[in-house]
Amino acid sequence: MPAILAYLTLVYLVAAVPFGLVVTTLYGGDVDIRMSGSGNVGATNVARVYSWRLAAPVLLLDMAKGLLPVLLLRVFFPDATIWLQSAVVMTAFFAHCFPAYLEWRGGKGVATGAGGLLGVMPVPTLIAALVWLATLMGTGRSSVAALLGVLGVVTATALIEPNHLPLVVLLGVSVALTHASNIRRIVRGTETSVVKPVRWGRERPEDAVARDLLEQDPGGRKARAEPADG
Repeated sequence: MPAILAYLTLVYLVAAVPFGLVVTTLYGGDVDIRMSGSGNVGATNVARVYSWRLAAPVLLLDMAKGLLPVLLLRVFFPDATIWLQSAVVMTAFFAHCFPAYLEWRGGKGVATGAGGLLGVMPVPTLIAALVWLATLMGTGRSSVAALLGVLGVVTATALIEPNHLPLVVLLGVSVALTHASNIRRIVRGTETSVVKPVRWGRERPEDAVARDLLEQDPGGRKARAEPADG
């Protein structure tokens, strides 16, 4: 038991490292991501304030926070139960969201939680990652992608590995809570984008003027003019 508590403490201390702040401080500019954009230290805000050039390594590092502790758990504790694996994943998640180094103000936990789930159950997690990526490309909004990714991983887990469902549901509820402000903005229609959404079938800017683009329907065809009344 003392060894397990020591390991969980170590997981927290490492996973609480705010890689978004570290990377932007070392390789970014003079803008403090805690004071810009959403004020979040996760990869999404790094992309919003700087670019995906810096956000991509932050995303991978945040995922490693969750993945590596699960993989190392199997090395140090070969007989680790599903409940201990779940404890490691949730410890890494909460460490990222509530880091002691930043007065308990961290990120949203999506990448770290996904990394942990990838180590526990790869197939449902990869399915959810595809849902996340498709939604991000389609809407441009990371929060929408994260929430639909949660639904994707819950559904895939229930169908493929239902024994991990308690962990996934707990993590999903936690992600929804960290996105409470995003959900309110989504409802109000004021949520911002972090990437340009894909517009399938539309003409390229060099092939059409702005007025033509506005007249196209979602499929890229010219919208028919409504007949005048009377």
